[in-house]
Amino acid sequence: MPFFIIAGAVNAAIAVMLGAFGAHALKEKLSEHYLAIWETAVQYQMFHALGLIAIGILMSSSLIGPITQLTWAGWLLLAGIIIFSGSLYVLSLSGIGILGAITPIGGVAFIIGWIMLIIAALKISN
Repeated sequence: MPFFIIAGAVNAAIAVMLGAFGAHALKEKLSEHYLAIWETAVQYQMFHALGLIAIGILMSSSLIGPITQLTWAGWLLLAGIIIFSGSLYVLSLSGIGILGAITPIGGVAFIIGWIMLIIAALKISN
């Protein structure tokens, strides 16, 4: 599905921009602790952006056809990026510690998304 390819590419571009922003503009403004949190957010956003692109490519394959689990995997990875990385970006900039309680929700979305991709792969191989 082109949506997930586009969403993945957009998120990859944003991850590169935010990574550069963190390395240059925030280097002197954030503590080492919060800069490390920022970098974690960037890394997870990039990893999962690539996952979105892979899901989009699989969905676009005429050999596979529609598989519900691929759609779920894509939406869960996208939600995970928003919740996991988004909460870490805001935490880094604001220092509001309670935001760390939201981050695991995004992590769970990532995990379930990858599990859905596994299930889809098993359906494809059968």
